[in-house]
Amino acid sequence: MELDLMIDNARIRTGLGERPAGSRIGIWRGRIVGIDEQLDGFAAARRVDAGGAFVMAGFNDVHAHSVWFGQTLGEIDLSNAKTAGDVYDAIRAGVDSSLAPDAWVVASSYDPLGLTGERPDRDELDRASGGRPLLIKHSSGHAYTVNGIALRLVGIPDQPDHQPEGGVIAVDESGRATGVLDENAMRIVQDVVLPDPTSEIVDALGRATAQYAREGLTSVTDAGIGGGWIGHSPREFTAYQVALERGLLATRMQPMVVADVLHELNGHSSEAGVFGLDAGIRSGLGDARLQLGPMKMFLDGSLLGATAAMTEPYCTHRHSSGYFQDDVEAMRRRAHEAAAGGWALALHAIGDRAVDLALDIIEEAQELGSQPPHMPNRIEHGGVVRPDQVARIAALDVSLVPQPLFIAKYGDGMGANLGPDRTLHSYPAASLLKAGANLPGSSDRPVAPGAPLPIIQAFVERKTQTGALYGADERISVEQALTAYTVGSARATGWAGEKGTLAPGMLADLVALSDDPRDVPVDAIGDIDVVATWVGGASTHGELPDA
Repeated sequence: MELDLMIDNARIRTGLGERPAGSRIGIWRGRIVGIDEQLDGFAAARRVDAGGAFVMAGFNDVHAHSVWFGQTLGEIDLSNAKTAGDVYDAIRAGVDSSLAPDAWVVASSYDPLGLTGERPDRDELDRASGGRPLLIKHSSGHAYTVNGIALRLVGIPDQPDHQPEGGVIAVDESGRATGVLDENAMRIVQDVVLPDPTSEIVDALGRATAQYAREGLTSVTDAGIGGGWIGHSPREFTAYQVALERGLLATRMQPMVVADVLHELNGHSSEAGVFGLDAGIRSGLGDARLQLGPMKMFLDGSLLGATAAMTEPYCTHRHSSGYFQDDVEAMRRRAHEAAAGGWALALHAIGDRAVDLALDIIEEAQELGSQPPHMPNRIEHGGVVRPDQVARIAALDVSLVPQPLFIAKYGDGMGANLGPDRTLHSYPAASLLKAGANLPGSSDRPVAPGAPLPIIQAFVERKTQTGALYGADERISVEQALTAYTVGSARATGWAGEKGTLAPGMLADLVALSDDPRDVPVDAIGDIDVVATWVGGASTHGELPDA
């Protein structure tokens, strides 16, 4: 038998206790055949020399927004804006002069908490966009800023007389709309600008996954497609299929479907009512390259925007403890009926009050016999998770999905909102492992940068922008962080035993790094080079020389 590929002269981390290391790995038909002496006697169609590179299982980001990220790569970039003037200048410079006078100008990666001085003025934004409607996507994903022209175009009056359920149209002291739209208020704009063309979504996926491959990612979960304020088109999964067929998906993908697109499904008179998609499609449809993930439901808002549902008021917004996205009983019923329809649950819960609700919903679904056997239930984010909730997470076998790079990117602002006591329990890691719960790796890109190695560094350091420690007791080791981004992520997505380690029979998803993250100073982990990436034994980034 001739193998398809053999990689020699590597420093291999298998992720397995009984055989933690090796120097040679063989691949056939997309799977790993063996390590070192297990390959004795095998020939290979191609042998490459890793040159001492560190080789491990490919990284797996279980919470990103791939279409959104891919779109940002072609939109006006506001990530470096530090003042309102910077915002105006970037928009003026980024407006394509060939745009029609009524065409929308779109800017991305805007962090209002990173600005000094006044926030952008809607009238100045009118001038900066050349009189065109302007949409600015906040990096949090939970707010838009639009100019006055856009407000008029979408039907929001200068003096709004009512607020949408689960959202806010921000106004100034005079009651005039500022252009900031929080949470469900974003839907007012989306009703005008969406859906996106399928061809644009396909192109965005190609751009996004090409970047993923350059960073060593081999699997990614898209945390919400198809509708709601996070989706881009009712045909979004079709765009994924087209991208796969055209060879544009450089990573394995597992998109979640948002709860908004599920509806009541009739069945036999003996069967209970369920929520789902036509024909009974549910979590797990697909294969190792493209698979439907859980149903995504937003229970609350964001920590930075002080809209996440907390049990106690925010330190910086003492009049507010956040809010839920919808009526609690309506969300509970919808989640239960989706679970009954075979959907795993992925519940966005950032505040501890929302985490309570998420755990109640999941526990009730399990008691009703609705626990899907093929894919774990999940809680997305966990901005504040009390110790009693960590114990429930472990007992219910729920995967909590935190984003450690939020600490490096937004930690000072989050800490100010929470205060020192709640910061101790924010975006946990070590306490989950101590309780026996699963810990995966994720980014929430493009809310924060998504390259895995800087996120692994953040898992270990837990330092804010100013270098302050953020929940120091939640720090984990480099080895634990590597396991989270491989084994933990495989478990969270229902692929334990297929991904995450390098052993015979496992999918041949690998990354080669210039250094072993365990052997360099912690503050240098994020600077390690990604030498090569393989998905199913096929190169998606970089090349190694023939041996």
